[in-house]
Amino acid sequence: MTDTIDPAEAIVDAHALALNTLPFHDDRDLVAAERGFLGTLDPLVITDAAGDVVWDGESYNFLEGEPPASVHPSLWRQSKLAARHGLFEVVPGIYQVRGFDLSNITFVEGDTGVIVVDPLISSETAAAALALYREHRGERPVVAVIYTHSHADHFGGVFGVTSQEEVDAGAVQIIAPEGFVAHAVAENVYAGTAMGRRAGYMYGAALPRGPRGQVGTGLGQTTSTGSVGLIVPTLDIRETGERHTIDGVEIEFQMAPGTEAPAEMHFCFPSFRALCMAENATHNLHNILTLRGALVRDPHVWSQYLTEAIERWGEASDVVFASHHWPTWGRDEIVEFLSTQRDLYAYLHDQTLRMLNQGMTGAEIAEVIQLPPALENAWNARGYYGSVSHNVKAIYQRYMGWFDGNPARLWPHPPAALAERYVSVLGGIDRVIELAQAAYDEGDFRWAATLLDHATFVDAEHGGVRELYAATLRQLGYGSENGTWRNFFLSGATELASGSFGTPTSPNAPSIVAQLSPEQLLDSLAISVNGPAAWDLDLTLDLVFTDLDVTYRVTLRNGVLVYVVRSELADAPLVLRMPKLRLLALLGGDRTSPGVDTEGDMRVFEQLSAVLEPGDPNFEIVLP
Repeated sequence: MTDTIDPAEAIVDAHALALNTLPFHDDRDLVAAERGFLGTLDPLVITDAAGDVVWDGESYNFLEGEPPASVHPSLWRQSKLAARHGLFEVVPGIYQVRGFDLSNITFVEGDTGVIVVDPLISSETAAAALALYREHRGERPVVAVIYTHSHADHFGGVFGVTSQEEVDAGAVQIIAPEGFVAHAVAENVYAGTAMGRRAGYMYGAALPRGPRGQVGTGLGQTTSTGSVGLIVPTLDIRETGERHTIDGVEIEFQMAPGTEAPAEMHFCFPSFRALCMAENATHNLHNILTLRGALVRDPHVWSQYLTEAIERWGEASDVVFASHHWPTWGRDEIVEFLSTQRDLYAYLHDQTLRMLNQGMTGAEIAEVIQLPPALENAWNARGYYGSVSHNVKAIYQRYMGWFDGNPARLWPHPPAALAERYVSVLGGIDRVIELAQAAYDEGDFRWAATLLDHATFVDAEHGGVRELYAATLRQLGYGSENGTWRNFFLSGATELASGSFGTPTSPNAPSIVAQLSPEQLLDSLAISVNGPAAWDLDLTLDLVFTDLDVTYRVTLRNGVLVYVVRSELADAPLVLRMPKLRLLALLGGDRTSPGVDTEGDMRVFEQLSAVLEPGDPNFEIVLP
């Protein structure tokens, strides 16, 4: 197995250099990550109703002592900090449970109950965190839940802290930024299959935990695997400066859309002199474009919102906390922390734009850009989750697109065809492997990976190619300071050795899918149409969603599914009447359950269903 491969001398030397040049003497984060500790679960193993483990904090107990040669010392430091788990007092009246999931859950005490901020990914981990809080702080009822933004690790565990019945009865408010629901449910719909497959690489979901496997993601350790849910907000925050008092606790909000998430907000608790920055100021460089895939984020407005937060609350706060990592205390320290984060995103944005306007490509900029010494030596600016390299390329992509302007790169061959030509001109696959071995032996693992990528796309079963490619990716993983880069490299090595591990977790929970708007649901159908198979079809049907009192005329022509709202039924070969959710079951093959009223020729629907092609959650990544 490839996990028996020792780190190469080049990797060991690079780690020694990092130990000697990075500010490991600065232990402020170590002190902050321990501050306010009240207790934890022992052992930290959380299971679902069936007894299956959904979170295993014990699997990271190996993160002790000095960094091993197989892990970048800076990433080892970050992972040790992120793996620290338990209930912590932020200030009297505000408490966080950290290390129970990828994200943090925060409890803010009011007059009669507790406000929950960001209930993790899974209901099981959120329930365990709430139980730990109550063990130390008493049986306060949940009176409100705040979602800071529209990513699943900040709302998915909501059913672990409250219920739809409590919300419907008005006992619990659900508070979120404007546009939250649309973005939360769309995040994994349009490109969800591909994102989910790549997320398995990004989070190292199939990797063993340990010094030669997954050690974390930089943002947190990994994602929990329990039940994911969503309760629709009862209060949408729409404007910066908006204030609300919940159970005696005043909250002032700042809108921050288009930053780390398309719907995101910051807020302060004036009575606690505490500021929550959601996921826009954490103890690492975040992603402008995640490796799993997403829309490119805007680092320019990101930095501007951080400036606004500093101006609005910097001098009025004694602590700043976020949905990941540990808080920062002290007014001077808060301003320094937020300013460093602001300068980081602004510098990457501005310098990338400066250099692209000088004619440099994204790849070229990524190789030469240097952070100022103050940012380079700030632990909270290190690239554990995002990286300078892939963020610069993302900024280039945001402004310029995928094409770098060189006409020779406008119409290249696709990977397999390109590989055949490269391997041929280099003298055949044996010669390519020989060159790759030489590069490997010299410590040039980037070049070895490029050569072996081509060789694999020509003949993945050729003697020795997989083994050498896997070993190369493993060395690149060992050398990565970035947690998600490490996971990508090691996941590639794992699949080369053992085959595809598919998509380990899926975010398409029924309660989330249920919140798809009719338009999003129909869009997902349009994306699934196999165009060539539908070229000759000319179909029309009317969909009447009885629970929403709306009718859509749906047509399929030229391989394109189009829908428009109809105020009244017109002649159509087929009319289907049903609740919105019943359509999902119908598309899944359920033709017998009640709830569907048909009028006309059901063969129209059967023809449509026949050309719908779901995504493949097991598609190859490192193999052709």
